Amino acid sequence: MHIPKGTTAELELVTFEEALAAANTPTEAYDIEKWLYAPNFYSEYRYILGTRGKNPLICIGINPSTAAPDSLDNTLKSVERIALGNGFDSFIMFNVYAQRATNPDAMEKTCNPRLHAENLAAFRYVLSISQKPAVWAAWGAIIEKRDYLADCLRDMVEAGQEYGANWYCAGAVTKKGHPHHPLYLRKDEKIKPFDVAAYLAAR
Repeated sequence: MHIPKGTTAELELVTFEEALAAANTPTEAYDIEKWLYAPNFYSEYRYILGTRGKNPLICIGINPSTAAPDSLDNTLKSVERIALGNGFDSFIMFNVYAQRATNPDAMEKTCNPRLHAENLAAFRYVLSISQKPAVWAAWGAIIEKRDYLADCLRDMVEAGQEYGANWYCAGAVTKKGHPHHPLYLRKDEKIKPFDVAAYLAAR
């Protein structure tokens, strides 16, 4: 379990640029040739967790939980399985908001603009890895937990347009149109196009 110790505004945030430099520096904690992990230590927030490759499937959840390199939770195991099963050479787990919380109800009540800005910088980096970024919408109904989450997602969609991102979902959407969470998908589930602009227009 990860219960936030306070708001992220109280933290001295590592910028994404600093976190990426550290993530590319060899460490005894894990193999940096395999893993992309920023920040490269367990903290109250996480920008990126994934494997390195030239054609990653970028999965978008709501917020990070406890997963770390060589210690994937069931959600991340499913993400990796779906990515590889759909022809991608790697996966990247990204989130609409970077604050760690096992229970989304424990997320902070208001958005920290600085954390959101650094998370957006991380997203732009992730989008730049492949020529045709593939983004898997996978946040489920949890996006309803905080009003600011849809606004954060709008900024991400705008960034995605700059890089020509294609959006996908996997499994059935909910009655309200939310894309399916990665858990409880068939092992051989195929991703399919997701109209994220229409989705946001209905929020």
